Amino acid sequence: MNFDLSSKGLVNRNGIWYAKKNAPISYPDHGNEVVYHIEENSFWFNHRNECITEVLSKFPPKGAIFDVGGGNGYVSKAIQDKGFDTVLVEPGETGCLNATKRHVDNIICSKLEDTGFAPGTMPAIGVFDVVEHIEDDQAFLKTINEYLQPDGLMCITVPSYKLLWSKYDEYGGHFHRYTIASLSAKLKKAGFEILYSTYIFSLLPLPIFLMRAIPSRLGLIKDAAVVADEATAHNSGPGMLDKVWAWELNRIKANKRISFGGSCLIMARKVKQA
Repeated sequence: MNFDLSSKGLVNRNGIWYAKKNAPISYPDHGNEVVYHIEENSFWFNHRNECITEVLSKFPPKGAIFDVGGGNGYVSKAIQDKGFDTVLVEPGETGCLNATKRHVDNIICSKLEDTGFAPGTMPAIGVFDVVEHIEDDQAFLKTINEYLQPDGLMCITVPSYKLLWSKYDEYGGHFHRYTIASLSAKLKKAGFEILYSTYIFSLLPLPIFLMRAIPSRLGLIKDAAVVADEATAHNSGPGMLDKVWAWELNRIKANKRISFGGSCLIMARKVKQA
C-alpha cells in the first residue's frame, strides 16, 4: 500500500479502522448478516465476483481499489486475491466484522465522506450494488468522481430495468433500477467517460419479472416471504446456469458485451479537467 491509513484520523480497533462519525445509510445493517450466510454458496455473488475481477484485470488501476459500501468484504476479498491492493469502505459494523473473518487486509468502517481521505487522492473506487441504495444517486456519483485521482477508475454494478421492480427492492432499501443507457448518462454527467459496459445475468430478467415483479404488483409478496426466499434464490447446482455464466465471462474476456441481463456492469474513468 502506498498510503498510511493511520494518517487519516481513523482509529484502529481489532483490525478495523473506524471514522469519528458515521451518517445514516439506506442499506439495513442486519442485511449484511443475512447476506453473509449466503454469499459463498451463491451462484449470483460468485458470478458477479468473476465478472468484476475480469473487468478489473482488463482495466487495472494505478493503485489501490476502494470497495465503497462493500458489505461483508466478499468482493474485496476476491479483488485482493487477484493481487490488487484493496480497501473495504463499509459504514455498517456488522459487515466490517464479517470482513475480518474473511481476512480482508484493509477495512475502514465509515462512509466515503468520513474516511479522512482528501478529494482527488483515490486511484480507483468500486461500488458494487451500492448506488441503487442512494436516493440522490447523481450527487453520489459526483462525489465518487471528486475523490478519484485524475484518470482514476470506477467500476460499478447495479440492478437493471425498472420493469423488474419488486418487494425485494423495497426490502433491500433500493431507490433505483437502471439500464446501461441511463447509468451511462448519469456517469457522464458526473464527469466520467465509459471504458466498458455490459449486462450480466442474462437469464434472470424473465424469472425476476414473473416470480417477483408481477406478484409484487398484485400484493402477493410479504416481507416474511422475501426473507425466506433469500437463501433458496441464490442456490444453484451445476448445469445450464454454469454454462451461461461461463459464456458471459468469455464475452467479457473478449471485450464483447451482453445485450441484456439482471445487472449492469460498467468500468468508467474520471475525465481530466481542461
